[in-house]
Amino acid sequence: MFQTVTLPLWLFVLILVFAGVTFASHFLFPSVRWFFRRRMEKVVARLNQRLDQPIQPFKLMRRHDMIIRLVHDPKVAEAVAAEAQETGEPQSVVFERARRYAREIVPAFSASVYFGFAARIAKWIGRKLYRVRIGHFEAEAIGAIDRGATIVFVMNHRSNMDYMLVTHLASRRSALSYAVGEWARVWPLSWLIRSSGAYFIRRKSGNPLYRRVLSRYVQMATEEGVAQAIFPEGGLSLDGRVGAARLGILSYIVSGYRPGGRDVVFIPVALNYDRVLEDRVLVAAQLAGKRRFRAPLGKVISVGARHLWQMLRGRFRQFGTAAVSFGTPLSLASFLADAGPDPTGELATALMKRITQNVPVLPVPLTAAALREGEAADLDALVARAEVLAGRLNAAGAHLNLPQGSVRAAVEIGVAQLIERQMAMQQAARIIPAPDQMAIMEFYAAPTLQLLDAVAASAPEKIAPKSPDRRSKRHKITKQ
Repeated sequence: MFQTVTLPLWLFVLILVFAGVTFASHFLFPSVRWFFRRRMEKVVARLNQRLDQPIQPFKLMRRHDMIIRLVHDPKVAEAVAAEAQETGEPQSVVFERARRYAREIVPAFSASVYFGFAARIAKWIGRKLYRVRIGHFEAEAIGAIDRGATIVFVMNHRSNMDYMLVTHLASRRSALSYAVGEWARVWPLSWLIRSSGAYFIRRKSGNPLYRRVLSRYVQMATEEGVAQAIFPEGGLSLDGRVGAARLGILSYIVSGYRPGGRDVVFIPVALNYDRVLEDRVLVAAQLAGKRRFRAPLGKVISVGARHLWQMLRGRFRQFGTAAVSFGTPLSLASFLADAGPDPTGELATALMKRITQNVPVLPVPLTAAALREGEAADLDALVARAEVLAGRLNAAGAHLNLPQGSVRAAVEIGVAQLIERQMAMQQAARIIPAPDQMAIMEFYAAPTLQLLDAVAASAPEKIAPKSPDRRSKRHKITKQ
């Protein structure tokens, strides 16, 4: 028993490796996981004390446990059986495919990553690039939302900056879970996005099994109160207007709702920019008639490096104003009580209408719309045109976010930016759009023109005048 045993060195090393792995998996790793889990629970407990909508336990589940729960859901099991019967494959093979879909979709939320890194970097980038403003905020209505309800921010999609702006502005309310397209499934970006609670979706997949797994995840998250943010348009706006909604995720939420259960409250969010970072790429895609587009990687890197160098030297000038408006919330329970035969379509129409009517009016979009209204003009004539447009918008209850509340100041800023970007020219005293830049001028004028059409179509529904004591929270012209 106490005799010496001689072993080859390679076998001794192999035994030590197996012993080390066994010790780590049975003793060390569980202890480390317990330690970090306890720290996370304390962080979440502190966060929930200040958040309007607390982080729900479902969002904090271990990713592995969430995947198991999803793939063993009865409705997913039905879809697995149906696909196995249709394709003739063994159920075990189809089940493994469903598990792969679940692993692809389910996030791995980390409160430390979201609030310690993602929200801070979103704030830093947003405020470095833009003057960030809240154009309109339904303080009373949003403040009255039940803390137990599921919040869903429904937004128009103008730029990839939308994610950062809304994450920053909503970080005091809750941790948002975004639906992100396949473009972001690149490491390490994919890790950061998953850790921030976002989930990946295949927007164009028509596979019934994949759609069932995705719908069940969305419904589970909604039932458990996870705050979400969705872009119903399904992609960036190519023409600058708020587009029609695609019903995918909205249909999952509506079909998963059970009367008497947790209410779902939709908050319409409208975004607008003096400068959209992807503007020329989007306009080119619109002119080509192709939904698919990709910015040249080399150009993105060179432009980013140039702006970073300007920031380091203190010479970077912001891209103007970026404004976000939060409209009147819409309760799903109340809406369904009076809905017609197509509740999802009616809900989508109502939400997109609210988003369109809440799009902030900014200097560059207002100036572009005024330039488009007539022939070349001097500054005074252009200001007069813009004042007519602003008056129509203001009278209809639109939300103008202009410097010092002045149309003239807004036009001066707008003209300077348009000339700097070679979208307009000054000949003698006259300001004219650049002939070869009309498409991009239309892109920037589109939100204002669409808003004029929207408020004209809903003239009987004008917002009532506000009482003086509420003017500080809701106002028609916001000073910058």
